[in-house]
Amino acid sequence: MRITSIEWQKVFVPYANPHVWGGGRRPGPTRLVVTVHTDVGLVGYGETLCLLEFTEPVLVRTIIPIAIGLDPHDVEHLYRKVERAGFYHHKRAMVFALAAVEMACWDLVGKAAGAPLHKLWGGKYRERIEMIAYLFVSDPEKVAAEARHYVDRGFRTIKLKIGVDERSDVPIVKAVREAVGPDIRIRADVNGAWTPGTAKRMISRLAPFDLEYVEQPLVHDDLLGHAQLRRWSPVPIALDESAYTTADVLNIIRAEAADVILLDPHEAGGLWQARKAASICEAAGIPVTLHSGGELGFSTAAYLHLAASTPNMFPAIDGQQHNQADDVVPIPRCSATTTAVPWSPVARGSACLWTRPNLPATRPKRFAKRIWTCNGPNGSQKNPLIDRGPQRSVGPHEVRCGRTA
Repeated sequence: MRITSIEWQKVFVPYANPHVWGGGRRPGPTRLVVTVHTDVGLVGYGETLCLLEFTEPVLVRTIIPIAIGLDPHDVEHLYRKVERAGFYHHKRAMVFALAAVEMACWDLVGKAAGAPLHKLWGGKYRERIEMIAYLFVSDPEKVAAEARHYVDRGFRTIKLKIGVDERSDVPIVKAVREAVGPDIRIRADVNGAWTPGTAKRMISRLAPFDLEYVEQPLVHDDLLGHAQLRRWSPVPIALDESAYTTADVLNIIRAEAADVILLDPHEAGGLWQARKAASICEAAGIPVTLHSGGELGFSTAAYLHLAASTPNMFPAIDGQQHNQADDVVPIPRCSATTTAVPWSPVARGSACLWTRPNLPATRPKRFAKRIWTCNGPNGSQKNPLIDRGPQRSVGPHEVRCGRTA
């Protein structure tokens, strides 16, 4: 089996309620969705986050030319070839772009084997995956009501975005704890918005509310600062933005900078790299969980297999599907006999496992007011790998498409 062509689509799906966090305001996730065709007729699907504008050019100019002609089983070889192509020193572009194609390769491997991914990764360690309710509301009264709403629906873990305003951070956490009671787990994500001094002051004030952990209190490259903070902190410290590659994860462990590490296959360069990072953490006795960047159905289904087959996966993985207005794949409901659900908002805060070898997939045309092919990442440069056509920026509910021959 060889890869013969790759299509990609840049998709924006709005949130029901825009996210407000330490980095600004986000109306919804923009994702790169890829469709990988093979010489045996099998088609694989993958996606990645597209926070950075140069993710798409790296996909088109570097990842796709390398992937064409490869066997989808050779994901490690694909990663090494891309790494040696020169983008290793711009890892945040390389890993994002590579992750979409690598995910599609695993979809193809599962289809070729007639088996779900968890069976290819050692089998199920758990049957159901708990999901968090991710809240991005900065008003204490409103976020408390929203937290109570999700707890009533069955969610047992709430994740709050703080670091936007010191004056509201403590009232937000206090209001949520009072609203949900002592038995619900609460996590707080700072997104690196604090200085070391601010982190100590804020964690001292937040400690009485029994947080499961504080995530990424300092900037991503300050491992020494996180290690010093962790030795002092009465609240466990989790790292996410600091933990992209396997080398990043190893450096965190060496620095003793985290109690929990959040992994993201899109940030790691693929599902296989995330699995390797989880194994490194397992050997060090550190639990992991999965970070959410606004996954659509393809990534969500892959996340469930990764979480189900990873022994040291922390209870409750990140997810934002409960706040997405729609998706690019159908969403079956969960029941006692259902074997096919990427997630379900009626599943009482947890998700069943997709056990079929392939995902339900529809080309996301229903999001497109206009669909077009692009003639290069900047619209003015011609690329022989891409069909010629008009180019413009992507707006809400629009899709940018391209295809390699």
